Amino acid sequence: MLRAGALLALGGAAAPLTGCGLLDRGDEPAPEPDPLTPLLDESLRLAAGHRDAAAAHPALAAMLTPIAEAHRAHAAELARLVGVPLPSESAPATTATTATPGDPAAARAALRESERAGREAATRACAAAPAERAALLASIVAARATHVEALK
Repeated sequence: MLRAGALLALGGAAAPLTGCGLLDRGDEPAPEPDPLTPLLDESLRLAAGHRDAAAAHPALAAMLTPIAEAHRAHAAELARLVGVPLPSESAPATTATTATPGDPAAARAALRESERAGREAATRACAAAPAERAALLASIVAARATHVEALK
């Protein structure tokens, strides 16, 4: 009985040490990036593309500015879910964007194609997302589908 008490006492004394890091080896892998990060980056790129096209073609600004703002709002909500700060609007997009075509019709066509690709990416993300994220992603899909139509 004394042996059992001694073993219990030693086991109880060693247990708190495992939680304080003395016995941790520190070889745990880094957490995986959030699967919504690419969609966040894409929302920022789309917002920048619309903003740049509006600046290059002032006649299109009334149509493109609300679309850019919608992408920025989506990016803000995605950033909140992912747990990262939203970059400022003047910050460069995470990857290079294509140059705005000089012709307004070509600019609209390029933006329409970007929206189409973005809609497909958002659809895939929505299908793979847990239920608590699916509603936001579905609204992003719907908005991008609407943007495709608005840019015709």
